[in-house]
Amino acid sequence: MTTEDLVQSIRATLRSEGNAERARGAQAYMKSDMPSWGIRVPEVRRIVKAAAKEFPVSSPAGLRQAVLSLWRQAEAREERYAAIDLTGLRMVKTDLDMLPVYEEIIRTGAWWDLVDGVSHRICALLLAHHDNMAPLLLQWSTDHDMWVRRASITAQLGAKTKTDPALLAAVIQPNLPDKEFFIRKAIGWALREYGKTDPEWVRAYAADNADALSPLSLREALRLILPK
Repeated sequence: MTTEDLVQSIRATLRSEGNAERARGAQAYMKSDMPSWGIRVPEVRRIVKAAAKEFPVSSPAGLRQAVLSLWRQAEAREERYAAIDLTGLRMVKTDLDMLPVYEEIIRTGAWWDLVDGVSHRICALLLAHHDNMAPLLLQWSTDHDMWVRRASITAQLGAKTKTDPALLAAVIQPNLPDKEFFIRKAIGWALREYGKTDPEWVRAYAADNADALSPLSLREALRLILPK
C-alpha cells in the first residue's frame, strides 16, 4: 500500500457519494468558484477515517504527501476538507514540520471554512512548542495576507486554561484598525471563547480597548459575559 492508495480511495469515495442538489446549495452558501460534491462534513470525516484505517500512513512525511496531494489537486471543496481531516492524525499532532502545510492551506484556501479548519492544529502546535510558535504567530499577525492574520488570532480557540492572554492581546492589537469583516469577527470570536475561561480578563480587555474594538468585535467578545 502507498500514500497514493490512500489519496485515490478518498477521492473515489467522495465522488461516489456526491449529491448534486446539495452540491448546488453548498457552493452557493460558500460563495466559491470551486465546485462542491454536496457531501456533509461529518460524512467527509467518516470517509477519511475509513480510508486512513484501510490504507494506514507509515510516516509523517507520507501523511504530508497525502495531504498536499489532496489539497493541490482538489477538484471539489470536499477534497480540501478531506486533506484538512488527514492532518488530524495523531502522528503529526505536535509535528512542527506540518507548519508549511498549514500555511499553504491558509494562504491558498483563502476562505473562512478552510482557514478555520486548521486553527485547532495550530493551537496544538502552540501548546506543544510555545517558544517556537509564539514568535511566528506574532509575525503572522502583521502579515499582508488577511487570512494569515485571521489564523494568528484564532490560533488559541481550543486552548482554554492554557491560553496565553498576553499573546492573544498581542496578535489582536495590530488588527484592531482593520475594517475587514473576517478580521473583526475573528477578534470577537477569540475573545468570546477565552471569556468562557476567564471572563474577567476579557471584560477588562474590552473596557481598556473599547475605543479601538469595532462594534462587531466588542459585541461578539461580550456576548456570553454577564454585565456586573
